[in-house]
Amino acid sequence: MKHLIYRLRFSTPVHFGRGMLNESASCFSADTLFSAFYMEALKLGIEEELYTTVRSGALCFSDAFPFLKERYFLPKPMLYVEPKDPGDSKEKKRFKKIQYVPAELLEDFFRGELHAEHCDLSELGEESSQMRAAVSRSGDDTLPYCVGDFFFREGNGLYLIFALESDKEEKLIEVLFQSLSYSGIGGKRSSGKGRFSYERRELPGELQNAMTREGKRYMLLCSALPAEEELESALEGASYLLQKRSGFILSENFSPEQQKKRDLYTFRSGSCFRNRFQGGVYPVNEGGAHPVYRYARGLFLGVGR
Repeated sequence: MKHLIYRLRFSTPVHFGRGMLNESASCFSADTLFSAFYMEALKLGIEEELYTTVRSGALCFSDAFPFLKERYFLPKPMLYVEPKDPGDSKEKKRFKKIQYVPAELLEDFFRGELHAEHCDLSELGEESSQMRAAVSRSGDDTLPYCVGDFFFREGNGLYLIFALESDKEEKLIEVLFQSLSYSGIGGKRSSGKGRFSYERRELPGELQNAMTREGKRYMLLCSALPAEEELESALEGASYLLQKRSGFILSENFSPEQQKKRDLYTFRSGSCFRNRFQGGVYPVNEGGAHPVYRYARGLFLGVGR
């Protein structure tokens, strides 16, 4: 498999849901990207090509992770490592809250030499809430509401790792990113949020080595769910967190009324496994004008621990 990085630089604020309308996360999951890609593919008439390419495993991708200038961050591995310098209780609390670690310091994490200050992402951007006024078609009184946004600072943004078999998959990615960059990704896109420019990059050496490394454990880089026949093997010696993936179907052509996707529980990125798994692309709709899928294929990084 060939590995590439796509970096997204946002020209507008973003709204990535994390449970409350007045809040916004700074990153998004791989299944969010697949859903956005699928909606663009429907417009272009290539939805079946996208689905079959991803389902076959010819194209896989990670969650979106932050980068600061030329520095890439990865999810903090869900493995306990005894620190060489135990430090004070405040340092332990700070380190426990960390979600991402610098890719070039991943080995320091496993040696117990990484500190909270090495993982500072305060320069990535800032979150804010903006007041909005609801419009009532019936003429009834409405109440204002807050929408959470995240603003990336200049030179920073999000990146995704892609694993692909050939130039054919790379051309598909280019077509979809070109279309999606104008539509935007995330919530409140009708307000102009989530628009971006993108650039293709080669993986830095430390990341390329980790993607192809055989190890005692493998860290998951995206929200994923093993197929039923893979589950027992995947859970053997695993260290993980589960998350519920839900939400509404945003396609305008799916149904006259808005419908929810079926809930799906997946492993969170950063979960660590002794045995890799493929996962799948799962249907999450009932009826409607077209299929709706939840992307949950596995993409792993060898951690050798």
